[in-house]
Amino acid sequence: MRKVVPSGRLLKDFCNLSVKILRFANKGISHQEFLREVLRMIIEFSGCDSVEIKIENGSYWVCWEASRQKKGELKFKKYLTEILPGQFSHQLLQGHFDPNAPNFTELGSFWTGDGKVPVVFISERDGKQKEYSLGLEGYRSLLFIPLTLEEGGRGFLELKSEKVNFFRKYEIEFYEGVAQTLSEAFSDQKAQAALRERVKELSCLYGIAKIIQRPGISIEDILSQIVEILPPAFQFPEQTAARIRMDEHEYRTANFKETPLALYSEIVVNGSRRGMVEVVYLAERFEFEENPFLQEEQHLIDGVAKQISLIIEGKKAEEERRKLEGQLRHADRLATIGELSAGVAHELNEPLGNILGFAQLIKKDSGLSEQTIKDLEKIEGASLHAREVVKKLLLFARQMPTRKTRLNLNDVVKEGLYFLESRCAKEGIKLKTDLSENLPEIEADPSQIQQVLVNLVVNAVQSMKHGGRLDVVTRASSTYVALIVSDTGPGMSEDIKRQIFLPFFTTKEVGHGTGLGLAVVHGIVSSHGGDIKVESEEGKGATFEIRLPRAGL
Repeated sequence: MRKVVPSGRLLKDFCNLSVKILRFANKGISHQEFLREVLRMIIEFSGCDSVEIKIENGSYWVCWEASRQKKGELKFKKYLTEILPGQFSHQLLQGHFDPNAPNFTELGSFWTGDGKVPVVFISERDGKQKEYSLGLEGYRSLLFIPLTLEEGGRGFLELKSEKVNFFRKYEIEFYEGVAQTLSEAFSDQKAQAALRERVKELSCLYGIAKIIQRPGISIEDILSQIVEILPPAFQFPEQTAARIRMDEHEYRTANFKETPLALYSEIVVNGSRRGMVEVVYLAERFEFEENPFLQEEQHLIDGVAKQISLIIEGKKAEEERRKLEGQLRHADRLATIGELSAGVAHELNEPLGNILGFAQLIKKDSGLSEQTIKDLEKIEGASLHAREVVKKLLLFARQMPTRKTRLNLNDVVKEGLYFLESRCAKEGIKLKTDLSENLPEIEADPSQIQQVLVNLVVNAVQSMKHGGRLDVVTRASSTYVALIVSDTGPGMSEDIKRQIFLPFFTTKEVGHGTGLGLAVVHGIVSSHGGDIKVESEEGKGATFEIRLPRAGL
């Protein structure tokens, strides 16, 4: 047997109900909780069997309903229904009925004690008599009360009972007062909810700003911490989980799982999609909420995704700045060493020339012993070697005269490799060439460019002690011509790569190199307005790419 609270309330009872609704609106709860509690209050206060709040949303009614079940418990649900132009509720919403007609109030409310009987009205718009079937589906008594919401929003408070003549005429005005209070509570609750969400949004963004400001923090740590501060910014934080996907990496809260209730926002860096920010609700469904996410929450994760994009762009720019500073410091160091090398070379040139000249003069003496001649030949050989070192120092310091002419890089490569093929074969190295056809000309000193090729090839050959493969390639772009030398040797560590162009730096055994080969390459390429790119990892060989500007540009 259902327990139904009888009608026949006094004015003070309606006033108390209105006060309760207003107080509840100020409790700082979610819109869903507010609607559920208000419907419960009204259905228990009125004793009717169904209470609905209907809000106009475009061409649909958004409806929240509380209804009594057979065992007396309350069932709550939310649904959408289309607004049809000829529908009684739509006509009532448009104000097409005379408020002075029976069963109407001055405020536009309507009630009936027996909904099974068709209602006949004279339309105020065209004066024609029309009959409406209310279609109450088992209910007999009906009360429609208009709701006027902020920003021109419209809706109804609808009460229904299975009893005939359930609503008393004098109570209608009291219910209208409750409806007016409900309209105000709607506005207050919505404003408070919007304010709370805004505060949470700002707190989230402030938290992200604090994370970014920490000195030396990595991208990985930033994303790991951002994902943890996202859930508290949402309407139902206890039901919220988050995930950030960035390139091949993923950062998630401990409770994350994929669900149908999700918001997404892409992370786009310099026009390229790099990842995604994702927030999900863990509950499969929410009462009264087909989509529990607020529009402001979509704006929030859009803002977070944009912030992450800016962070990554900033980190990338910082890395490029540091790299450029390192290159500038390296270039400055090389320039200083170059100046020193030039000075030393010039100081050594004259005494070396004297030593070599006197040794050669003494050798012409016919009375020298065989041992003396051998010693003089050693002096001569050492002097020639020293002079070659001086020549390389001058090349590195760009002090050797350069005789530039227009030439085809392929011709220089073919000529240089002619003398190196036999050495490669002797060392068990397969030499492969891929020379681009119709290669544009460059303006360069052929002997110096050949020196670059020889130094790179010899270095590669010396690195492959047990044989391997050596590739020599030429390519061209719209602005430069490239010489690419790749080997399958042991490769280099990052530390060695940073030092390979420094004079006298070598990884070879003592007596097996001057450490000037790559320094000379760097000096020659720089003097020709070009640049060098090195790619190498330990155990994966090395590739040197020399880029020289095309002639005439």
